[in-house]
Amino acid sequence: MSEAPTRVRIDKWLWAARFFKTRSLAKAAIEGGKVQLDGNRVKVSREINVGDRLQIRQGWDVRDVVVEALSDQRRGAPEAQQLYRETEDSVARREAEAAARKAAGGMIDRPAHRPTKKQRRQIHRFRDSMDE
Repeated sequence: MSEAPTRVRIDKWLWAARFFKTRSLAKAAIEGGKVQLDGNRVKVSREINVGDRLQIRQGWDVRDVVVEALSDQRRGAPEAQQLYRETEDSVARREAEAAARKAAGGMIDRPAHRPTKKQRRQIHRFRDSMDE
């Protein structure tokens, strides 16, 4: 087994730590500004070190993690969780936001069924009249 690398590209580390399924998804998130290092946007090729603080936005959730170990190989989930430590504030914030979303879930009024062909035509006419 090879020794742990001293420096790893951030896209490889995010993939190895199982935040993203593929490196291309990690790259897209980094380029989209969804990953920040110490509060600043980073480039895909940026190398990270142990002790760096990352802020990772995934969907509704924002995770603040501290890099505990480096790896450029994707392994099982238990090993991947040892690569980082999520801050206590981040965990509490995510749980509070999830509870708020769950509580507000009943407030969202969703349609009971799909629109009929006639209703779709009316929707299209309405949208076209708004564009004019």
